Amino acid sequence: MTEQPKDARIFVAGHRGLVGSAIVRRLERDGYTNILTASRDQLDLRDQAAVNYWFRANRPEYVYLVAGTVGGILANSTRPAEFLYDNMMIHATVVEASRLHEVTKLLYLGSSCIYPREAAQPITEDALLTGPLEPTNEPYAIAKIAGIKLCQAYRRQYGCNFISAMPTNLYGPNDNFDLNSSHVLPALIRKFDDARAEGTTEVEVWGSGTPYREFLHVDDLADACLHLMEHYDGDQHVNVGTGLDLTIRDLAETIRDIVHPDATIRFDTSKPDGTPRKQLDVSLLESLGWTHSIPLDQGIRSTYDWYRAQHFATSAA
Repeated sequence: MTEQPKDARIFVAGHRGLVGSAIVRRLERDGYTNILTASRDQLDLRDQAAVNYWFRANRPEYVYLVAGTVGGILANSTRPAEFLYDNMMIHATVVEASRLHEVTKLLYLGSSCIYPREAAQPITEDALLTGPLEPTNEPYAIAKIAGIKLCQAYRRQYGCNFISAMPTNLYGPNDNFDLNSSHVLPALIRKFDDARAEGTTEVEVWGSGTPYREFLHVDDLADACLHLMEHYDGDQHVNVGTGLDLTIRDLAETIRDIVHPDATIRFDTSKPDGTPRKQLDVSLLESLGWTHSIPLDQGIRSTYDWYRAQHFATSAA
């Protein structure tokens, strides 16, 4: 197995995003001293020549490939070309540069949306490519599947130690709370907080409220990523989640009780529900010695506290 030396050159691709910032926090907490990052202004990860140049100049030894274009149902449905092109290019350039410059190990992070819409629950890793995808996020899912297959192909052809992990729905500090592009949990926090601030008591939630979703705090994901980087060298992608799920209705009610207890919820059934259920089977990850540690209600409270702190900081500025 691979132990990352504390002074190793570690590149976190996508360090300003939800996942990347959590991985940087975790690496810093654990005493890693040589964390490499590059903003979008400094490096366009869709540009192979630019990525090759950056790798040649910085010589990373370990790579966490967590960069990408992401969003919820609305963003996926209105920007499908961006979701497909950007993500496929980002995966391709970083993986190829990692091969060219002999990176010791790379962890590629995908998404649970890679699995078929009607996959048997809980979803095991071997459900990949066994049925049609959820139409509302098909372009993103196809890009993520291509990333998995790319890492596997580089392992077989070049002997690269490139591994893949597929997390469930994520949330936490540095999430996207823009109602036009966010995922369901941060969108609900924003909606209930806006209603509380405006003194309104009705909050609209997309869909019927009946689909089930599983949520993992991003700090737990960062912990899992470091664990996999040091304890897993396999070809098979690994599910990362809690193994627990709840309905969107239950999620909305939990967030309401934390953010705006006086609110009532109105479900807009004219809006799409997305995949009926996608609970992950996390037995492979658990067999490697990792389980989540942050309960959902605790994670939502801390995420809301972070959101409010950012709101106040922005207002004060």
